[in-house]
Amino acid sequence: MATHLRRLVTVVTEANLERSLVDDLEQLGARGWTITDARGRGARGRRTSGWEQDGNIRIEVVCDPELADKLVQHLRARYYDHYAMIVFLHDVEVLRPDKF
Repeated sequence: MATHLRRLVTVVTEANLERSLVDDLEQLGARGWTITDARGRGARGRRTSGWEQDGNIRIEVVCDPELADKLVQHLRARYYDHYAMIVFLHDVEVLRPDKF
């Protein structure tokens, strides 16, 4: 079975940023993403999902390493100083590289 290396960019952040982040992903060239609700606790306190504006989302993008770097740089420059956000990366293997 032939696999192809890609990078998984995972962003956990405030739900009220979803629309802006989707616009950013489109403009930066992401071909697709998955967004789910997320709950937890971190440096900025506990995040529940009782209210839409109070909850968190988790965005996952599988892409080539160059786009992953571009996404991370953009998120750090635009959002890190003002919003609750973490970003982490994983190398992943995919079976259909044309999808990413």
